[in-house]
Amino acid sequence: MKKLLQPKLLASLCAALAACSLHAAHAAAQAPAPALAPIRIGMIDGLSGPFANAGEAVVRNIGYAIDRINARGGVALPDGRHPLQLSTFDNKLGVEDSLVQFRQLTDQRIPFLIEGNSSAVAAALIDAVNKHNQREPGNRVVFLNYSAVDPALTNEKCSFWHFRFDASADMRMQALTEAIKADDKTRRVYIIGQDYSFGRQVAKAAREQLTAKRPDIAIVGDELHPIGKIKDFAPYIAKMKSAGADAVITGNWGNDLTLLVKAAKDAGFKAKFYTFYANSLGAPAAIADAGVGTVRAVAEWHPNAGGNPGSPSDAFYQEYRKRYPQPKDDYMYLRMQVMIEMLAKAIEKAKSADPRAVAYALEGAHYQSAFHNATMRADDHQLIQPLYLMQMQRADSGGIRFDNEGSGYGFRTERFIPAEQTVLPTSCRMQRPPR
Repeated sequence: MKKLLQPKLLASLCAALAACSLHAAHAAAQAPAPALAPIRIGMIDGLSGPFANAGEAVVRNIGYAIDRINARGGVALPDGRHPLQLSTFDNKLGVEDSLVQFRQLTDQRIPFLIEGNSSAVAAALIDAVNKHNQREPGNRVVFLNYSAVDPALTNEKCSFWHFRFDASADMRMQALTEAIKADDKTRRVYIIGQDYSFGRQVAKAAREQLTAKRPDIAIVGDELHPIGKIKDFAPYIAKMKSAGADAVITGNWGNDLTLLVKAAKDAGFKAKFYTFYANSLGAPAAIADAGVGTVRAVAEWHPNAGGNPGSPSDAFYQEYRKRYPQPKDDYMYLRMQVMIEMLAKAIEKAKSADPRAVAYALEGAHYQSAFHNATMRADDHQLIQPLYLMQMQRADSGGIRFDNEGSGYGFRTERFIPAEQTVLPTSCRMQRPPR
């Protein structure tokens, strides 16, 4: 009996082992592949203090762009698809704090730095990146700039390691002054801005371009104020009214813009405002009815740019609003989406996340969607893209479909400026490392 049972037992054991092997093989085939190391992006910007809301809006936009890429598998490299990952560093919008945060970023060996909410910070970071990359060639960094628009950053301070994805102050001013040139009712202009490199450049560009295009216009005021420190702009508005200004040009942003336009509204100041950022956080609600038909802004895109319901632009914006349905989160920066998409494509083209290879891949790179196109000019690393001059309207007027931040106010396109008409010459003399 014993001898008869042994072969059967052996057969049963073999069958069980075979079944286990098959089950293990099937489980291994069904198990997800181990995640590849993320490609890290470090954001240095103001996440606390008076401009924290602007920094938070950037985090939302960058995070949204990264999620869109990761949802389709990440960035394709020869060893597989790598997710993008964002790390944030709070610089409190100060230059010294930014340099401290930059050292932390490089200590973590993060290859891609993004920043934008201060041209003074951007200038300091360009210098820091240049020195760091020369000192530590095995730990280089590429600097992607989403909003710092001082023209010097792509002219005398241009760097192989720096790329700007917003229009420069001169490019934006060109769009604004073309509108002023066409308005024969504008005779007296007041210029006001923040007292740092960007604000000074805005004032310089406004004076030069107005003088060239409309020498009959009188500049009745030209002043700068401390950035982020003025709590009451009523005295400034009083000077504008006293000077008889019928138009105001400002590059103010963040709380400095919203407080300025609130003061104008409270004082009943009816002049036209030609701004860079009147469509930005909190500004439409602050301007309210006083801005309808008079306040203008310039940007690379806006929610009503599509022109008709069902357009690709509309669909893109509505997808963002599904992700962020709260009115306070309603601010979409198209250029940040473009920046992250172009970075991902450059990494794939370079077949590497090595900063030098990616920088070369970004030079001359093109971006194309159903409603936007852009090219990274190799000469100075300035993105060339269309611009929209837009005019503020009430949402219930029938002229627009989307308002800003649930304010009841939004913008309609007044003038579309094709990419080729935004191009300005550059004085950049790029120094490039060997390939």
